[in-house]
Amino acid sequence: MILDEIVANTRRELARRKTEQPAEALREQLAGLPPTLDLCAALRQPGVSLVAEIKRASPSRGAMNLGLHPAEMALTYASAGASAISVLTEQQRFHGSPADLIAVRAALRQAGKACPLLRKDFIIDTYQLLEARVWGADAVLLIAAALDDATLSTLADTARALGLTPLIEVHNRVELERVLPLHPSLVGINNRNLHDFTVDMTTTATLRPLIPPPALVISESGIHTPEQMRELARLGVDAALIGEALVTAPDPAATLQALCLAGSAP
Repeated sequence: MILDEIVANTRRELARRKTEQPAEALREQLAGLPPTLDLCAALRQPGVSLVAEIKRASPSRGAMNLGLHPAEMALTYASAGASAISVLTEQQRFHGSPADLIAVRAALRQAGKACPLLRKDFIIDTYQLLEARVWGADAVLLIAAALDDATLSTLADTARALGLTPLIEVHNRVELERVLPLHPSLVGINNRNLHDFTVDMTTTATLRPLIPPPALVISESGIHTPEQMRELARLGVDAALIGEALVTAPDPAATLQALCLAGSAP
């Protein structure tokens, strides 16, 4: 299955990176870092907030925008109304890199734009949380389908201790039932099945009513149109994570603004 292949590759890459830069070397860099931005606070507003994603490719779609410049795209997103920005750092399937996240954080700081950043990757080890913090992330993705209960709990606790917001992602009811005892502040509902990568937009409608406050809810994958944003608003979803529709758009700023407007409509 695709998820299993990605996780196996992640383990191999982690072994290499740990050799090149031990965890202690990352820990030594933590003391000089500025505080993280609060992703939940950025999303806690009327209507459906938009988390705009920076990615060049995906396993389901293949190449989408291989010439994308992360820093430029991030400034476009932030100026057009994105509440937060997701940056893919997985290299093999998504053509992302740590340099993308670092460049985005530097560009936003230089422009004076306080926009929380999500490191979007397949996090399976606390080492990756240290990386995320050092590279400039404010939040990290934890995928329930890729983690057992003990590891998921440990990673969530460690992320919070580092000042990172864990976005815990589920794509079915069984995973949600595993996640809710952790009292997550932020739950992602992925409309994409991570085993065969098909998309079912009813997943959000099915799972949203099962998530109690005060957790915030982000709908992920398959969101392309203003009509879908209005439906998410009707369902009481707090935010939408959108990548493909933006990185393939002729005018990403205009597309983002139209989606934000639809999400904010009463």
